[in-house]
Amino acid sequence: MLHDLLNVDGTVTALSISQSKGEKKSNIPSAQFIVGHGIDGDAHAGDWHRQVSLLGTESIAKIIAAGMDVHPGDFAENVTTTGIRLWELPIGTQLQLGDTVRLEVTQIGKTCHQHCKIFQQVGDCVMPREGIFARVLQGGMARVGDTLIILKAATEEALTP
Repeated sequence: MLHDLLNVDGTVTALSISQSKGEKKSNIPSAQFIVGHGIDGDAHAGDWHRQVSLLGTESIAKIIAAGMDVHPGDFAENVTTTGIRLWELPIGTQLQLGDTVRLEVTQIGKTCHQHCKIFQQVGDCVMPREGIFARVLQGGMARVGDTLIILKAATEEALTP
């Protein structure tokens, strides 16, 4: 499974930020990633393990198929991607966006504190299972359309206690 992921490149299909937590994120054409912080101007950035959130269009398509009109950023993800099964990446995997931005996967999924509007209407939400979180190892500018590659894959054995 991990070997298959290493041979696939993805694409950044959207970048999104919000000024305040709890509000819908707005799409932007490019974003400045700051080492140890996250995306400049995003409310969720800070000195913690969930500096940046990522979700694949493959995951969003599942909710669209259930009848919801959703778009990149509606799940509060910062980076929407195509081409890599993000939820299969082990914690510790390093990704590169564009020429310079390097991220390290720190968490797969999250606990849904309160069922979001998407869950209330469809009975499901993919972010708690398929969204991933990362910290910024190397900053720089990323743009919609940039390539997303797996630089270094962590082994699943390394995650076993």
